[in-house]
Amino acid sequence: MRALLALLLLILAGAAHGAAIERLVMPGELIRGHAKYEEQCDSCHQKFAERGQNTLCRECHDRVDADIKGARGFHGRMQNARSVACASCHADHKGRDAKIVPLDKETFPHARTDFPLKGAHARVACASCHDSGKKWRDAPTDCLSCHKKNDPHEGRLGKACADCHDTGSWKKAQFDHDKTKFRLDGAHAKTLCAACHPGERYKETPKDCASCHRIDDAHAGRYGAKCADCHTATKWKQPRFDHEKTKFPLRDRHREVACDACHTGDLYKEKAPLTCNGCHKEDDAHRGKNGPKCESCHDQRGWTKARFEHNRKTRFPLAGAHQRLECESCHKGEIYKVKLDATCHSCHRGDDRHRGQLGEECQTCHNQKSWGEKVRFDHDLTRFPLIGLHAAAPCEACHLSAARYHDTPTACAQCHADDDKHKKTLGQECGTCHTPNDWALWKFDHDRQTRHKLSGKHAGLDCAACHRAPMDKEVRQSAACAACHRQDDLHVGRFGDQCDRCHTTQSFKDVEIRQ
Repeated sequence: MRALLALLLLILAGAAHGAAIERLVMPGELIRGHAKYEEQCDSCHQKFAERGQNTLCRECHDRVDADIKGARGFHGRMQNARSVACASCHADHKGRDAKIVPLDKETFPHARTDFPLKGAHARVACASCHDSGKKWRDAPTDCLSCHKKNDPHEGRLGKACADCHDTGSWKKAQFDHDKTKFRLDGAHAKTLCAACHPGERYKETPKDCASCHRIDDAHAGRYGAKCADCHTATKWKQPRFDHEKTKFPLRDRHREVACDACHTGDLYKEKAPLTCNGCHKEDDAHRGKNGPKCESCHDQRGWTKARFEHNRKTRFPLAGAHQRLECESCHKGEIYKVKLDATCHSCHRGDDRHRGQLGEECQTCHNQKSWGEKVRFDHDLTRFPLIGLHAAAPCEACHLSAARYHDTPTACAQCHADDDKHKKTLGQECGTCHTPNDWALWKFDHDRQTRHKLSGKHAGLDCAACHRAPMDKEVRQSAACAACHRQDDLHVGRFGDQCDRCHTTQSFKDVEIRQ
């Protein structure tokens, strides 16, 4: 027990001895503000760590620490603010009454603070803004805190004094109205502020024309409150409206019509009609029979000048005698309910002398100048173009009656059966050898047009030597030797049908065995 007590006394004596040593090495008394830390050296000093002193300083002076971290205020704008030792400017241990803030009012760089001195502020004494007994940094930075007594608006315009005033002179007020939601244009630029802001009322000032110009509204509210659609800020009595931006641009005679002629009621409640018929129904000489699309025939240059571009707007261009016809000649009923067929036959069915045998394509032969004059027919557009001697043949040579057209045969053999000297042994495809230029001019290349080339004795044979049986259509003739030479076969079929393995076409008796 005694040993433990002795150890405790020894420790206490050592601590007291250490504190006594720190007091012995202390360079001097602390300033009055730090006096309470004089017995607590570790509040400002870290043992064996000189750089740690800055951290301890900034832990106590947290507002300075925030300035440095945020790069603002005087300390935050210093060069190398994070690394400069606090003690380099604020050295302590100089006695209770020492001033460790080395601030020279005459040379202090105010531009490095959050409030650079500009204009008239550069000539103001420090005490005008910095109250005695308060920290320099606590001086207000808003205008109204210093100039409240000089505010002629008595706070009605808020605290944004800089919107009108600058640091050059408090009495020279200027406000850029263009930065608001209501630019001052035209006559508004010359209007006194009090005309729109009576009693210096600025909040909730109306921005619409009608609120200020209701007394000037010659329409008595009938055209609504969107005055700017017609009027400008330059001159109220010179209205203008860009009708081109509407669904009904004004053209020709419509430009001369007064607004009230079409807009007879409330502009926004009673919509003016956009169709011609909506305004000109009483002027319709057709009494609705031609429908409501008046613009198809009439234009805005004059209601009485009617025209319709039948050639461009319909599928039936008017040409020849059709140009002289009245509309009612074809359009006998309501134009949009009774649809007209655009074919000739629909109107000229009673004029058809062919009784429908030539179909309904009348324009193939007839033209619109005159139904009975200059009748022509292009046979080349049919399935049987006329070439060679056919072009000179009269129509009646093939078309035996006025009503016989559709069933007229087109095959050669059907017309020229009596001219067939081959008696059908060469089939009925006459065009294989003959041409329309002349029946006697014929040509057939057996080597190129068939699979059986004529060589040797075959080359001089007459067609009838091989082609003996009549054929209904095309020629079907076997190319095998035995088909013609079976009676010449001394082998009686024992060597098969391929005679050309031993015999040649030059002479049946010449034998030449080929593998």
